[in-house]
Amino acid sequence: MSGCFAGNAAAAYHGGLAVNRRRTRRKPAESRVRYKTRQYTYYPHDANPRTDALTASTPQVAPLVGRARDHLAGRLHHRQAAHRRSAGEYNRGAYKFNDAVDQAVIRPVAMGYRKVTNPPVRRSFSDFFTNIRMPVTVANDLLQARPKQALQSTGRFLVNLTLGVGGFFDPASQLGLPIEDNDFGVTLARWGAPEGDFLMLPFFGPSTARDIWRLPVDSYFFDPLSLYAVNHDYNGLEYVPQAIYLVTLRSRGIDAEGFLQSAYDPYVFIRDAYRQQRLYKIYDGNPPVEIIQQMQGLNEKNFDPEELLDQQHQWENKHPETSSKQP
Repeated sequence: MSGCFAGNAAAAYHGGLAVNRRRTRRKPAESRVRYKTRQYTYYPHDANPRTDALTASTPQVAPLVGRARDHLAGRLHHRQAAHRRSAGEYNRGAYKFNDAVDQAVIRPVAMGYRKVTNPPVRRSFSDFFTNIRMPVTVANDLLQARPKQALQSTGRFLVNLTLGVGGFFDPASQLGLPIEDNDFGVTLARWGAPEGDFLMLPFFGPSTARDIWRLPVDSYFFDPLSLYAVNHDYNGLEYVPQAIYLVTLRSRGIDAEGFLQSAYDPYVFIRDAYRQQRLYKIYDGNPPVEIIQQMQGLNEKNFDPEELLDQQHQWENKHPETSSKQP
């Protein structure tokens, strides 16, 4: 409620004021005037000219209003806390599910891919998929009104597509054309959309309430791999390029598994690493210090970095075999 009805509002919710009125003797005309005024006159909380007089004449109203506000504030706090707990439980459950799928299917395939290929071959496939998805970056550069970056990414795409033999090689980097990675989540951020809650999506991994929109928008409008799969029907073979792209991405992450294994809480590590990576992408690698501190919780009163470091060191001492695997 952005305001309150003087007099009868408290009576309507609590009933105490109405009982006292029945016990108070007043002239009929005076009582009717005050009743009508208090019933139909609307005052905001911060602009009620008779709040003090009403509280003084009926001292039981102040405790009732105070308890009502405390009750509403308490319910709001509990709802927010319950929402955070439920969201955290869901995210951790989705993380465990994704990890189980990864360990059972995706990681073994990625390991097999690494065994049958050498680094130059893997680098060529990685360059191919990076280049073939460059239209996603170009489209979002245009949506963000960044014509210079859009032209650079378009030139990089065409150079690698022609001189780079379909994108399996990267002569654009040798020519000094910078590589950029952009998506619709970054577009929404630069348009001013808030980040929202962190989300761990089954099969898709970490995201936020804002970044989740890049999945349908980029895939449906800009991603050549998705457009190829949608517009062709080869009895499921049209999805093979996307599957190979997934294996290529997972193969890159194997070298960094030591960091995750040595983390005190792998879920928190993934969450914070994702949010930091997205933050640096939004600000072109140079985010404001204030936003970094806010994201890391450095502005919170109860934040104690020494306590976190002690917890991490205690965990590493109890698990020396995992901390030694860190590259």
